Amino acid sequence: MSDFVMPSLGADMESGKLVHWLVKPGSVVRKGDVVAVVETHKGAFEIEVFEEGVISELCAKEGEELPVGAPLARLAKLGEAPPAAPPKAPEAAPKVIQVSAPAPVVETERATETPASPSVTQPASRLRVTPVARRRAGELGIGLDALKGTGIDGSVTLADVHLAIAKGVSSKAPSPAAVPTARRKGFDPDEMRQAIAAAMSRSKREIPHYYLTSTIDMSRSLAWLETFNKQHKPEERLLPAVLLLKATALALRKNPQLNGFWENGRFRPSDGIHIGWAISLRGGGLIAPAIHEVDNHSLPSLMGALHDLVGRARRGGIRGSEMMDPTFTITSLGDRGAESALGVIYPPQVAILGFGRVFKRPWVVDEQVTARPLLTASLAADHRASDGHVGGLFLAAVDRFLQEPETL
Repeated sequence: MSDFVMPSLGADMESGKLVHWLVKPGSVVRKGDVVAVVETHKGAFEIEVFEEGVISELCAKEGEELPVGAPLARLAKLGEAPPAAPPKAPEAAPKVIQVSAPAPVVETERATETPASPSVTQPASRLRVTPVARRRAGELGIGLDALKGTGIDGSVTLADVHLAIAKGVSSKAPSPAAVPTARRKGFDPDEMRQAIAAAMSRSKREIPHYYLTSTIDMSRSLAWLETFNKQHKPEERLLPAVLLLKATALALRKNPQLNGFWENGRFRPSDGIHIGWAISLRGGGLIAPAIHEVDNHSLPSLMGALHDLVGRARRGGIRGSEMMDPTFTITSLGDRGAESALGVIYPPQVAILGFGRVFKRPWVVDEQVTARPLLTASLAADHRASDGHVGGLFLAAVDRFLQEPETL
């Protein structure tokens, strides 16, 4: 038996509200199943379970605000004794039999329970829709009756909405009233700003940051990207961001001291490279959910993952695991940003890499001054886990990989 607890979805989270259960006592769950929806100051997130078992007991009620680490449910291993509720039934039965005539009372109770179960449970199961899926269906004008749930107990998830679209379920543009705004859903940009500020203030107080910057000539990367995109359909084309992501991941593979967490007074390296990509939200606010195993993605696969992540972040469809396990963060200012970005480390991570705007500047090539598209990469790292030598090697590796885009 183990406890399924309120997860920490970031250093700036102290508590969360349990919005919706997608399981009930007796439900069999497996690793990765979405079992609940939790709302924080950053929005609503689908929360997954990380082990296989049977839901023995729901310890928290929908609408309840709970601190990080508080038990939400109890989970029994498959094959363990069944939940505590069933054994209580035999105790109640003898008492009823002693007080009244056994046959009519027992039959009445059974007759009451048997029809009640399908009449209550079946509609609830059929209509169980996660808030994220309900909101997305409303945005697309898709009726809930057109959706088939593949989640636990037949619940409709965000993936089911996307699957319905892929299968050609018709949709229409909803009226403005049909699309709930983030604020109506409890999202408060001011509250998010305060939470982010508190986490970043703690980071600057507790983490001894050191900073390094490097200027990268992007001529080869951009030339290769232009050629690649000309040979592919618009929906298959790549953005420069995926080159930055993949180059960073490969550089982290060579410099693992920057990929992991500072916990309990020591550095814990991560087994995987899960890069958090900073995303600005409409209406204000910022989140940095993870793209998992970035170093193992091909560039087209990484483009798809990034596009999906940004879209879900701005619609409110990020999963809890994507907020919990970034091992490193990238903040990229894009075409409209500043020349450079000096980040603040998001604990318990030990480094963050900032990319500024690519723009042309004078650059010396073969003893000649020429205009080149240049990019400033700025590393902020935790001096407890690494030093400037490691940081310098890392930035050099990022530069080297970007000079060979065809190998990414």
